[in-house]
Formats: sequence, C-alpha cells, structure tokens
Amino acid sequence: MAAAYESFILRTTPEKFFIQASEDGAEDVLAIDRVSTEMSLTGWRDVPSSADSRPICGLMGTIVWHVSVIITKKKKVGDLLGHAVWKAVAFDILSYKKTSYNKVFLSMVHSVLHTDGLFFTTDYDLTHSLQRLANTSPDFQDMSLIERADQRFVWNGHLLREFLAQPEVIHCFVSVNSSCINGKVFEWILISRRSCFRGGVRYYVRGIDSEGHAANFVETEQIVAFSGAKASFVQTRGSIPFYWSQRPNLKYKPKPQIHKAVSHLDGFQRHFDSQIILYGRQVLLNLINQKGSEKPLELAFDKMVAGSGNGMIKYIAFDFHKECSRMRWHRLHLLLDTVAEVQEDFGYFLVDADGKVLSSQDGVFRSNCMDCLDRTNVVQSLLARRSLQAQLQRMGVLLMGQRIEDQTDFEKTYRNAWADNADACAKQYAGTGALKTDFTRTGKRTQWGLLMDGWNSMIRYYKNNFSDGFRQDSIDLFLGNYVVEEADWATPLQDPKDWKFLTLPIIMVVAFSMCIICLLMAGDTWTETLAYVLFWGTASAATAGLILFNGRDFVDAPKLVQKEKMD
Repeated sequence: MAAAYESFILRTTPEKFFIQASEDGAEDVLAIDRVSTEMSLTGWRDVPSSADSRPICGLMGTIVWHVSVIITKKKKVGDLLGHAVWKAVAFDILSYKKTSYNKVFLSMVHSVLHTDGLFFTTDYDLTHSLQRLANTSPDFQDMSLIERADQRFVWNGHLLREFLAQPEVIHCFVSVNSSCINGKVFEWILISRRSCFRGGVRYYVRGIDSEGHAANFVETEQIVAFSGAKASFVQTRGSIPFYWSQRPNLKYKPKPQIHKAVSHLDGFQRHFDSQIILYGRQVLLNLINQKGSEKPLELAFDKMVAGSGNGMIKYIAFDFHKECSRMRWHRLHLLLDTVAEVQEDFGYFLVDADGKVLSSQDGVFRSNCMDCLDRTNVVQSLLARRSLQAQLQRMGVLLMGQRIEDQTDFEKTYRNAWADNADACAKQYAGTGALKTDFTRTGKRTQWGLLMDGWNSMIRYYKNNFSDGFRQDSIDLFLGNYVVEEADWATPLQDPKDWKFLTLPIIMVVAFSMCIICLLMAGDTWTETLAYVLFWGTASAATAGLILFNGRDFVDAPKLVQKEKMD
C-alpha cells in the first residue's frame, strides 16, 4: 500500500488504528488491533464514522511493545530519476495501550528521530546504487522495496519486521540539483547512505565488529542524468577496519587503544571479503596522522594490509594534517596525482537512454581518517569532481578543454552540496557540523573557517563526554541492538554512581571559589593572601587532577547492555 501512495489518513478508535491512503480510489485500509496488535486489510466501509482522523505521511514501523512510529510531516528534496524523494521532518509515537511508558525510552526514540537526515521514497529503492540496480533480475524488480533493499542502509529495518509493504528509510544525506552548463540542463545528485550495522556515535563505536562491519560506514554515490543517460560514481568511508577503541575520558583527544588477544586479521579479512564482493577492487586512503597517538593505528593498518596478501587491496597512507599544514591545501593534489591512474582504471557506471550499460565501475576508493568525517569528506569531494569531469565530457555537457571549476554557478552548487554532506555525516556521528567545510565550500582555507572549527571542536568535546552515552543507547534501542522486554518498558533505567561523581566536582568548585575570593578580599599581609591562594589553588588543581585521572567515571556512558537482536 505504501509503495503506491504518497500520503495517508490515520483514523483512531479505542480498539483499533486504521491507516488509509488519502488518494482517490484507495479502498484498502490497514487495521491494527490495539489489544492483540494483529494487522489485517479491510475496506473503508469498515472504518467507524466516529473515528478520530489525522493526516500522516507514512508508517516507519513498530519500535517496541505496542508503540509505533509515524511520519507526520515530510519535505520534498527533489525528483531522483523521476521519483520523488522525501525528507522526514516530523514524527509522532502511537501507543496501542493506555499505559504509562518509560519516558527515558521514549526520549531515546525521539532522539534518533530528530537527528537530521532521514530520507525515503515510496516507489524507488534508495538503498542501492545505480550499478547494483542495473545488475538485478526481473524477480528482484517484482519484490517489495523492503524485501529487495540493501539491509545495510535500512534504518527502520528493525521497526519494519512486521511490515513488508512499507518504504525503507535511509539515514544520512540526499541532495538533488537541476543544473545547466553550456545551455544543457542535467540532474546532479549526491546520496550518502549510512550503514545501520555497527551504528553509533563517535567515541563509543570505532573499528569493526566480529562480523566485519565497520563503524561510521557510509556509501556515497554521485549521479548525473542527462538526456536519458545516467552515470554514477561510488565511494565508501569507514572506520579503520580492525579492533580498536577510543573511549571518552574527559581528555580533549583520548588515546586510541588497539585491542589485544583478538585476531585482527580475521575481522579485517571478513570486512574486505564483503567489500570486494560488493564493490570490486579497493584502494584504501588512510588520512590519519603518521605521528603521535594516531601513529600506531597507521602502522597496524599498513601491517594488516601486507599480512592479508590480498591483491584486490591497495593501501595508500597520506598524512593529511602534515601535508596541508600552514594552509597548504594545494598539496592535496599530491594525493590526487598518486591515485589518478587507478581512478581512471576504476572508471564509473554509465547507461545510455536505451538502458544499455556502456561502462561499469570496477573498484572503489575507501577513505578514512580517525572519524571518517572532515578530512575524508574533503578528499572524497575532490575525487568525485574528477570523475564528474569525465562523465560530463563523455555525455557532451562539457566541451573539451572546459573544467568544472570554471563553471561558476555549478561549481557553487557542487561545493555547497559536498559541504552539506560533510555536515550531515558529522552531526550524525560526532554531534556537530563538519570541520574544514570552508575549504569544501570556497576552495580555500580561511581564518573564519579556523574559528568555526574551534567552536565546533568545543561543542564536540562537550557532547562526546556528557551526552553521547544517551545517544548511543538511543541508536541501539532504535536499531534493535537492545531489545526492551515488556516488563522493562515501564521501569526506569538505573544509573548508579559512586561517591566520586558528586563529591570531587563539589570540592573542586568550592576550592576554586575560595581561591577567587582570597584574591579579591586580600588579607592583612600579602604573605597571608598568598598562603590562602596557594592552599585553595592547590586543592582546586589536585581535585581537577583526580577528576581527569578518573575521567571515565564522569563521562556519560551508555547504560543499555546490548542483547542479540530478536525477530
């Protein structure tokens, strides 16, 4: 039903919910029994006239016991190859029973729903790239959207376990743009699909899990459509693919820890076995620092690639911060020149107006930095521009000798879309907009951009230490990594804290306050004032040191213990 209609009407009675398509000619009605939770199709004549009515945009699914999520407001992003793409912007939670529910669990659901970047269509599969869709069978095309979807990118997959006809929702970024160069109008589309496998937030989800799923894995596809022909270029990003962590501990940059007593190579190979099946050859662009706390990760990554002996993988380390220090961002072309030949060899997907495949993409660039956000997005935007240059020339939009950079209007659209993509990825994983977006938007690094990076870094520090535990719990609940039993749904979460949690901050605040008071209200002699200031200052500093030493006791850590996902 949802695959055929754009809007619905929710009718509510004390016994049932009725969901009916609002378009003319729609006769089938989905009836949900509020007591037994059974669902059935009925006719509009069976809906009581006394039922309360309200318009809705779709049903995301059932989150936990007797609680469903509906989309109440949507915003059109654009038309993707003739199919409307919608951004879900407002939601509501339906309670089947008149029971008191755990407000913390409900706030967790709201937290995920109000993280910007949930997109859907009712008649197109957003989870697959153009190349994957072109290589499907007629049987695949006959399946419902949720049945044929790439489950890596279906963020409401756990919610839809009881629904087979509802559209999947992807989480990340979609930008649809109508552009014109040389009087030729074409569509330029950017889609980023965040994986729901190993989903989570910056410092609580790093590396890979036992099945080889990487943290913050995002597939980004750039699409061009002109005169019926379509071209696509795909890149991926994901956390460094072995077992490591970087738990927050009040320090600005916690030290990464490579896990011991585990077989890193098994997980590494499991990750790339699936990546090679999905995408072909892999060029790994590792952009982290090659000194300091990041150096052990770079050495381990290099060693892992060499130890795997996999000829389908090529490793390139590029110390982004060192090479581009002191505003030398032009040095990024050193990396682009290094991969120019292999990018040409990978090619891109191209299909003509008759549906004939003219070329395929035979490999991908898998980029990473520590977070796979800021540095990664800059490099991906440059690689995508080079591919787009070749595509537009082959399609006849760009003339020989013309460059994208010289097309002022389109260049602005291109840069802003990639910067918006960076912000979307960063907000979902790190809690703030991306860093370095001034370069992506303008092509140069600015002093104002540096100031904004500092501001965003401070906000990230606060969120990563004092609110990300809740965000991680919210994602685990939403994705079904933690399954709430009915008996637990009405019980509050327990969060026991030991004496240090309140005592040490109080002592530090009191000691610091006394130090300030002693400075403002001088004693009879300067030696007396100095003694008081030194005493209270030392007490304040010592307490602050104890808090930092026990940093993990003071951060907001996840409280839900993950369980195996239940059907």
